[in-house]
Amino acid sequence: MASFYPLAFAAEQVGGAGLDVENLTPPGAEPHDLELSPIDAAAVRDARLVLLLGHGFQPQLEDAAGGGDNVLRLLDTPGLDVLSNGDPHVWLDPLRYAKIVMRIGEALGREQAAAQLVGRLRELDAEYRSGLADCARHEIVTSHEAFAYLAQRYGLEQIPITGLSPEAEPQPADLAHVVQLVEERGVTTIYYETLVSPRIAETVARETGATTAVLDPIEGLTKDEIAAGDDYFTRMRANLRALEEGLGCH
Repeated sequence: MASFYPLAFAAEQVGGAGLDVENLTPPGAEPHDLELSPIDAAAVRDARLVLLLGHGFQPQLEDAAGGGDNVLRLLDTPGLDVLSNGDPHVWLDPLRYAKIVMRIGEALGREQAAAQLVGRLRELDAEYRSGLADCARHEIVTSHEAFAYLAQRYGLEQIPITGLSPEAEPQPADLAHVVQLVEERGVTTIYYETLVSPRIAETVARETGATTAVLDPIEGLTKDEIAAGDDYFTRMRANLRALEEGLGCH
């Protein structure tokens, strides 16, 4: 049992065809909003392995899973260096995600398969380093505060319009502050997410003459994206292209 897409993807890639992985968060749904049915809760208790982030990311699931030996709370992975701001989106940093992948590999007894996936993540990290090495701007204005790990890894400055909750409404003073920063810094792109309304990002863009673009936190893929063959790597590379264009990278 995996609590949401990034953990399910890692388990599928590492476990191979013989492993039955169930993603508890339905396609296209916000994992923060996950509510378990009684059947789901029973399945979690019976699972060979339960993969969740922990630290209150999905509290109902964490309560149902308990603290048994079959529960892996991946934000507690040694050496992960979790930020103090409460941002759980560690998988948007390929190198931190690699540590999670290795821990899942150890739990499944599939260390070699995990190492192969880590190799792909290191290649992705190299693509990001190369693509973002020479950019006109380094500020990423995002609709919510989900990109601290990505920003820290690649020397970017995240300017979130709202906080960690994707449903939060910004206060007028916060909105005015972001508009001011966009104008002062010469920001040309306001990023919004796939699973959240673009309304707030469009408001800032309209006020400043900027354009909007998608920056995907990859919390869950829609059915259409899955059907089109999208996965963690295609979405991360789409994010890189959006950043390169929005930041004026050469």
